[in-house]
Amino acid sequence: MSDAPVPQPPADESPVAAAVSAQGLTKIYGEGDTRVVALDAVDCEIGAGQFTAVMGPSGSGKSTLMHCLAGLDSITSGEVYIGNVALSQLNDAQLTRLRRQSIGFVFQAFNLIPTLTARENITLPMDIAGKKVDQEWFDTVVQKVGLGDRLTHKPTELSGGQQQRVACARALASRPHVVFADEPTGNLDSRSGAEVLEFLRRSVDEYDQTVVMVTHDPVAAAYADRVLFLADGLIVDEMAEPTADRVLQRMIAFEVARS
Repeated sequence: MSDAPVPQPPADESPVAAAVSAQGLTKIYGEGDTRVVALDAVDCEIGAGQFTAVMGPSGSGKSTLMHCLAGLDSITSGEVYIGNVALSQLNDAQLTRLRRQSIGFVFQAFNLIPTLTARENITLPMDIAGKKVDQEWFDTVVQKVGLGDRLTHKPTELSGGQQQRVACARALASRPHVVFADEPTGNLDSRSGAEVLEFLRRSVDEYDQTVVMVTHDPVAAAYADRVLFLADGLIVDEMAEPTADRVLQRMIAFEVARS
């Protein structure tokens, strides 16, 4: 198993085809008295070409779910598929290659390299992979995130919103199978956060990108096509065509039920 298989989109190109899926996904930390079941036999499918938000109370397992689906964290049992590729069948080198070639990441802390320019940060995953930059696509992404006049700037010369837009452009520049975003607006003011969310929304609507976003913010979740709600390591509900008010009411109901 020297070469990592690159996940291919499902044969069914309809919006409900699964870009990412999990079967019986279980993640346990510790043993004995310190044993914590972070995910408890979770089954889920992330539709291709859809924007899916994952929400839940603190400690519900939402970030753990995203990290396991993205191959950033190992699982205790069950299986995760990126397209039709089972992650458990990949060795470390193959998994690294799959993440590099097929998955984009956007994190709350931006995770930009401070010594690199915006352009260099955007192309970094492709440079590491030895993959030629598609200049036309690069220009399209940069134009969409409004960074055309900031490409020579380093992160310290950019606002928080601009840094996160660089991170979004980096995530999309290699045309990944799926983009995972972990609280992408958590460090941003409301205006900058809205700009990032609007860009992620457009990437789905205009380019059929698949986006999975963990968030605690009902306003952010309202940009998604679908919301998955977690509690105590289980998916306990989901909502299609969410609005901020509906999501907030659902979260309040969960808190009341838990109290």
